[in-house]
Amino acid sequence: MMYPMGFFVVSQEVFEQFQQQIEESGSMAAIDKMIDYFRQEKQHVQLFEMYKIRARANLGLPLLFPGVTEELSEEQRDALEDALVEACNEVGRLLLDQGQIREGWYYLRPVGDKTPVIAALQEAEVDEDNVEDLIEVALYEGVAPEIGFRWMLEHYGTCNSVTTYEQQLAGMAPVAQQPLAGLLLDHVYAELVGTVSADISHQEGTEPQEPTLSAMIAERDWLFANSAYHIDTSHLAATVRFARVLRDEAHLRKALELVDYGSRLDPAFQYEQTPPFTELYPSHKRYFEILIGEDVEGGLAYFREKAEASDIRREGSLAIETYIELLSRLGRHHEALEAALTMIPVGVHTIGVAPSLIELSENAGNYERLAQHSKEQGDVLGFATAMLFAKRTSS
Repeated sequence: MMYPMGFFVVSQEVFEQFQQQIEESGSMAAIDKMIDYFRQEKQHVQLFEMYKIRARANLGLPLLFPGVTEELSEEQRDALEDALVEACNEVGRLLLDQGQIREGWYYLRPVGDKTPVIAALQEAEVDEDNVEDLIEVALYEGVAPEIGFRWMLEHYGTCNSVTTYEQQLAGMAPVAQQPLAGLLLDHVYAELVGTVSADISHQEGTEPQEPTLSAMIAERDWLFANSAYHIDTSHLAATVRFARVLRDEAHLRKALELVDYGSRLDPAFQYEQTPPFTELYPSHKRYFEILIGEDVEGGLAYFREKAEASDIRREGSLAIETYIELLSRLGRHHEALEAALTMIPVGVHTIGVAPSLIELSENAGNYERLAQHSKEQGDVLGFATAMLFAKRTSS
């Protein structure tokens, strides 16, 4: 005999005991008995449903939600919500204990506590049967993006990972992107070192002894003859682009090595980008060099020129924001604030690459400049915001 999903074959004794309990001790005692039964039998969906019934019974409400808006007092509504959150918390944790992480997160999401789910993800044994569910929770649900993205790289490879980053992760705040961009950079760098090493070994008969990618390719122009490449060139370009959010020097130097490799490719593979990165690899070379302290003034002059030449209404704000962001990352906060106030017209939407005007003012310790500029532009909200922040800082 086939049974519907969620139902279990049980002995008649269970039904008889419940009937006896409800007749002898009443509904609440019978509900508690069924809660104990479902918990013991690890029937978690049924356990949650019984918790819902108990919560409504305690409040004197119909045992099942009628499907239409109920007239509840504020006290009833709060008590019902508290009971349901408590039930979600217990059932979610029980499911995690059973290794059912996706199902557990479904119940724990309303609770707002990611901690037990993160712990379960960290201890999970990933295989072909559960990897998709685990990545969904960790990455797409945002519970532990770094863990989920690492699994994506390991199980689905560079192509799927780059696509996912482009479509779903690139819009995150830079600080949230940093661990993910670092994982992708490390993965692509290792992949490229591996394929370049294999090519050298094949051509020269011995493995290369150089410790870095740049050292391997420095004296081997033949690696790029006849439009040759050793990694999907669109993946390389995307990884370099995503690496702009990174801050630690080790990753920035690794990104520079990818730029070094990319700059040697056939021009057909050096894709044109949005200003100020129109020349993909030369512009990124300047960008990363600024951040590791090489030719800082020359690099800033390059990006300032790009920003001043940019038509923000036609091309967007990336060129201007990149210049402001570089100034800010170098600790030149007053210059960054002044550039933002003079280069970005009031009311023009920016993309969040550079810090906000309030953040720039806070970094510079100067809200008065923003207040003055807002007053000149007739921006009452900007003026009021700057004055309020200034007052809070001084008090």
